[in-house]
Amino acid sequence: MKNNLALILIVLLVSACGLTTTRPKLEMSMAQTAFMAAKEAQADVKAPGLYRKAEYYYLKAKSSYKRKYFNKAQQYALLSKKYSERAEYVAIRKKTLENL
Repeated sequence: MKNNLALILIVLLVSACGLTTTRPKLEMSMAQTAFMAAKEAQADVKAPGLYRKAEYYYLKAKSSYKRKYFNKAQQYALLSKKYSERAEYVAIRKKTLENL
């Protein structure tokens, strides 16, 4: 009786932990928007290294999200956003300097 109660308690605790994980919808949306902005700024041509890193992390975030690894998806989405913003900045800066 005592073992059954302990087992039920453990199962409830483990299942409750899975319910507390939230989906990183905002992070995924921000990563997508930043990636699209970098693409529109022609970062794939002007800053290919940063753009490829952004793309790599964005695809990893999407894959992790589909597999329901939400913590990993959030981390990858934040990295993708960071590299997308850097790539966009470098691309815009290079375009501006070319026009001088």
